[in-house]
Amino acid sequence: MQELFNQIILLIISITANLFSAMAGGGAGLLQLPAIIFLGLTFSTALATHKVASVALGVGATVRHLREGALERQFAVFILATGLPGVILGAVLILDIPDRLAELALGGLTICLALYSFLQKQLGQMLDVKHRDSLGYLIGGLVLFAIGVLNGSLTSGTGLFVTLWLVKWFGLDYKRAVAYTLILVGLFWNGAGAITLGLLGSIQWDWLPALILGSFIGGYAGAHISIKKSNYLIKRVFEVITMLVGLKLIFS
Repeated sequence: MQELFNQIILLIISITANLFSAMAGGGAGLLQLPAIIFLGLTFSTALATHKVASVALGVGATVRHLREGALERQFAVFILATGLPGVILGAVLILDIPDRLAELALGGLTICLALYSFLQKQLGQMLDVKHRDSLGYLIGGLVLFAIGVLNGSLTSGTGLFVTLWLVKWFGLDYKRAVAYTLILVGLFWNGAGAITLGLLGSIQWDWLPALILGSFIGGYAGAHISIKKSNYLIKRVFEVITMLVGLKLIFS
């Protein structure tokens, strides 16, 4: 009976967390990871389990976004090629490095991202492609690699960094940036992190069905809403989720 109750709670939390994550381009770990820990898992097992489940967010969002055909194949490959090595490196490092100081620093930086987006009223409202030359790709790729390290090693919020970086540096609007983040970070970056953590750590396999189902449903529904709504609304959702993630990292 207790196990059934846990599965229902996990499903509800997973749907809710991934719904808002799919709208904002990140932040599913804000609710999902603490809930898994609260229900009895150790941090390392909860992190690995969360990473595996979060891949379903990418699957759900991918199913919806690919129907729109808004992604550039070469740009998508660039994001994967620069970010995936960092994800794998971060997943290896997290098993040996205490993460509290990193979480505090990341929390403060995440709050700064929310404030920056809020103060820049026109940020991400229109597509304005830029920095597509060699130097622009070099700088953009190095930052994506660094975000990848954070994605592999920390628990939540790094997808939000990718979203804002794609908006700020490459000139994407919020809708397009969220689409790239959900598909490439949610599916491929998180998949690489999940495999690495699964090989080096442990996963609570019997909790995954509820988490994966909730991630898929929430991911698809959130992606659908983000496609139908305006860039202004997506920007506001991004700012709220980013602020909450930052506060959670600091006060967890």
